Amino acid sequence: MILLTFNVVNIESENKKGFQMNAEERLEITESNTKSILRILDIYETKASFFIEISIVENFKNLIKAISAQGHEIAFYNKNSSASQIEAVKKTTEDFLEKQIRGIRQKEFKIGETDLKLMGFHYISNIDHADILFPFKRLKRDSAITEENGMSIVPESISPYSQLPYNDFVFQVLPMKYYQNMVFETLKNDDFVLVYLDSWQFTDLEKYQFKVPFYRRYNTGKKMEDKLEEFLTWINKNEMATSRMKDYIF
Repeated sequence: MILLTFNVVNIESENKKGFQMNAEERLEITESNTKSILRILDIYETKASFFIEISIVENFKNLIKAISAQGHEIAFYNKNSSASQIEAVKKTTEDFLEKQIRGIRQKEFKIGETDLKLMGFHYISNIDHADILFPFKRLKRDSAITEENGMSIVPESISPYSQLPYNDFVFQVLPMKYYQNMVFETLKNDDFVLVYLDSWQFTDLEKYQFKVPFYRRYNTGKKMEDKLEEFLTWINKNEMATSRMKDYIF
């Protein structure tokens, strides 16, 4: 099973000298990128899970409704929000969506399983920090879903062969043929592959003149759209199963 997920986050990079970008314009870029992702998923009739960053949820009520209306899962991405902030946003979102938010994703800043369980979350999808030096590390950890304090803990997927994680950076830089082979071989060994991308990767960095390291500029914008389409074409051609995270876990 392929669990395709997207982190809806604002791009954090500064603009190059001579270019200005306010908070509202960054939100507009994030919304435009997310709509591009939705368009591609709709063409290939693929459902995914969208992890919306907590601090921008209030700005994207209409977008969140559109994501949900197309059959995708709405979940949260916790960048650095407190437990009280998460709880308040969860209640507000569930009220206007009239649906329960089951999942949350965390990275550097993590709220404990017990607190998240009390808020009504059912699963946690923690991800690691992508390091440019990751190819020189052998990443060894269990890829099975576990349960802690009544919460399902979904680990970040790692290829048992190449030892590469299935994070946003790996999808961006690897040749698609190699990535496809990696997914295919992993599914022979594991029950699922969790793939995640960030909405900012779909930004036209030349147009908006953001300061982004050269290794993170590669394949962004329209090239990332093309790469996602190529991946979905391959999935459909090989009749590989995909699922929203909440459906697979429960």
